[in-house]
Amino acid sequence: MSFIIREGQEKDVQAVLDLIIELAVFEKEPDAVEITVDDLLRDGFSKEPKFKLFVAIESGLVIGIALFYERYSTWKGKTIHLEDLMVTKSKRKIGAGKALYTAVLKYAHQHHFNRVAWEVIDWNVNAINFYKSTGAVYLKDWSVVQMNKEGLEKFIQNN
Repeated sequence: MSFIIREGQEKDVQAVLDLIIELAVFEKEPDAVEITVDDLLRDGFSKEPKFKLFVAIESGLVIGIALFYERYSTWKGKTIHLEDLMVTKSKRKIGAGKALYTAVLKYAHQHHFNRVAWEVIDWNVNAINFYKSTGAVYLKDWSVVQMNKEGLEKFIQNN
């Protein structure tokens, strides 16, 4: 293994943002990323962080990330949401993605979470097959519902 997995640090934030942008491009949403380095620093490394982060490091460079946060399920209790699992394109197939995924699942197990959940785009068959191969359940009958900032503003103005 030519890489290591460790907790993310403030010094990693620019590389983390670069990988988030690379993921948005991969998911055909190149203009969707609105956050900044300052947002990531504030939200991930303040007194009460909003997320946790594992990074894959090779030769001193961040080549992958797993960004996740705690939430609560009325059915299951303490739950982790895996927001992003990403390895830069040139470093895929070396095991970094699986190692990051494993780090999140180990964290969940060690901290007594009852479930880890995430979304995957339906055309990303490689990811779906990988998750299934690990024992994860693919809930294809459920749909993701979101309201963006503009939708929130419009809703509030009209209600």
